[in-house]
Amino acid sequence: MDSAVAREQALDAAEKLFYGRGIQSVGMDDVRGTSGVSLKRLYQLFPAKEQLVEAYLERRDERWRERLAAHVEAHGDPRGRLLAVFDWLEQWFGEDDFRGCAWINAYGELGATSARVTTQVDAHKRAFRDYLEGLVADAGLPGALAGQLYLLAEGAMVTAGITRATEPARQAREAARVLVEAAAG
Repeated sequence: MDSAVAREQALDAAEKLFYGRGIQSVGMDDVRGTSGVSLKRLYQLFPAKEQLVEAYLERRDERWRERLAAHVEAHGDPRGRLLAVFDWLEQWFGEDDFRGCAWINAYGELGATSARVTTQVDAHKRAFRDYLEGLVADAGLPGALAGQLYLLAEGAMVTAGITRATEPARQAREAARVLVEAAAG
């Protein structure tokens, strides 16, 4: 098995296990067993578990943002794209394997002890906020609205992760609609 294939198999297993069970409860041997990658190869690819966690969060970030953007960009109206963010969140919250925000979860588990995890979390959250800022600018609305929408989305993610319900996205969408209309004057 070449390194690229082994890396993808290891990351697929890590994502399934870390996101489903929590990072600290999963050992490298669990990743080995789920991925089919030998422990020796796993440690060649990721000399420390923290590096595997970092790579998992990095790859998940790319995929998460691509899925969000694809959904949002399907809406032609710039203001509709702002609300489409919350529609996408509702879909995500309804997925069978939804366990909350991977970055919030990772930060809760390791943020105090892992600079690598903190860096990944900061980068993901900054990119999401930047994305919202771009949508707000495209809609010709005041920049301060992006921060408000960001907080609504983040609050919905935390609440949905705890309650395992989609309702927080609908509630946040309604609040976002009110804010967008008020900002539009």
